[in-house]
Amino acid sequence: MAIYTKEEAKQIMEKALSFSTADACEINMSGSESGNIRYARNTVSTAGHRSNQNLVVQSNFGKKSGTATIDEFDDESLKKVVKRAEELAKLSPENPEFMEPLGPQTYDESITYNKASANISPEYRATVASSSIEPAAAKDVTAAGFFNDSYGFSAMMNSNGLFAYNQSTDSNFTVTMRTNDGTGSGWVSRDFNDISKFDAAKASNIAIDKAVTSREAKAIEPGKYTVILEPAASVGLLQNIGSALSARTADEGRSFMSKEGGGTKLGEKIVDERVNIWSDPLNPDVPTSTWNGAGQPLKKMSWIENGVVKNLAYSRYWAEKKGVDPVPFPSNFIMQGGDASLEELIKGTKKGILVTRLWYIRNVDPQTLLYTGLTRDGTFYIENGKIKHPVKNFRFNESPIIMLNNLETLGKQVRINGNLVPYMKVRDFTFTSLSDAV
Repeated sequence: MAIYTKEEAKQIMEKALSFSTADACEINMSGSESGNIRYARNTVSTAGHRSNQNLVVQSNFGKKSGTATIDEFDDESLKKVVKRAEELAKLSPENPEFMEPLGPQTYDESITYNKASANISPEYRATVASSSIEPAAAKDVTAAGFFNDSYGFSAMMNSNGLFAYNQSTDSNFTVTMRTNDGTGSGWVSRDFNDISKFDAAKASNIAIDKAVTSREAKAIEPGKYTVILEPAASVGLLQNIGSALSARTADEGRSFMSKEGGGTKLGEKIVDERVNIWSDPLNPDVPTSTWNGAGQPLKKMSWIENGVVKNLAYSRYWAEKKGVDPVPFPSNFIMQGGDASLEELIKGTKKGILVTRLWYIRNVDPQTLLYTGLTRDGTFYIENGKIKHPVKNFRFNESPIIMLNNLETLGKQVRINGNLVPYMKVRDFTFTSLSDAV
């Protein structure tokens, strides 16, 4: 087993630190046990189990740093990896942005571990596959999916007295369903720390229905449309707002959060007042570790409140340079939603497009957060509150900032990629051209 308890990890890291002769030394240790099953053409193709353990040593002499890694934890191996990190540090140039390791910190107890998720069996993974393959075959649909579950730990210790430890579990499921005539495609993704929240059959049936109902899509003119974005469609754009929350890039005039003529948009209203975005490592639906890779404690933090930018993230270096307190980057992304279900959003739409997901999203202009990409795996035309027919996929050019200023309705929150994102109805979403890909 590559999973070490808090005390076991602490003893190994203390032993490694005892070999250090550097001005400062930081040890990061991790391990995981994970299993997976993959299927395609309605047949299981691979299944496996992985066990990994790792220890990383960073040694510093002044502002010179060296890093070495090893996966054996006996005394001789630990001595060897520490010596190698120190040799590399002495050969390295100085890092002008080097920060001394943090001292002891206080962390909240995380809620990322779930016992049932840590004990997932090969039989359970086989059931996940059969829950996709059997109903797909019954509907003349071909399934291709992947399910991965993992149980792991991470720990950190340094020569200034800091120690952090966390255990976590995770599971990820994706499946693409294609009709056997090649004209329809559906897709779904699910991820949970707590496996009891996962229903493989229910998720698979959503993808099957998308595939069946998206057959023989019709072409309609590109342009500006009212769209209903499922969370899998909007999350790729919304997460790019998170990357723009860096105080440094804003201060240096390199991001959307930069103000023309200097300064940042901190305290300014940038989107609809119904938009509230925050991060919270202790949210029961999307928990994360309560400390980050720099050893900083993570707390609940508001980023956009009633459409106004409330905080920007400051690295320790940039915070010191600017004379403010550090603000760690968010560990998850939570956007407040409403009460409307997907069905209710569709029912309330006179004319619009339902988008299952966006993919191949690429940056066009970082100053305006303009992105381009394609719809995929189920795009549908809505008329008078009902899905009328599937439509061919589109290329889009859109900014999440413009999108969040064109909000019509916020729906229920859904977990996607470790974040909580609501269904959204948005007006004037820009589709620029058609795509023949299914």
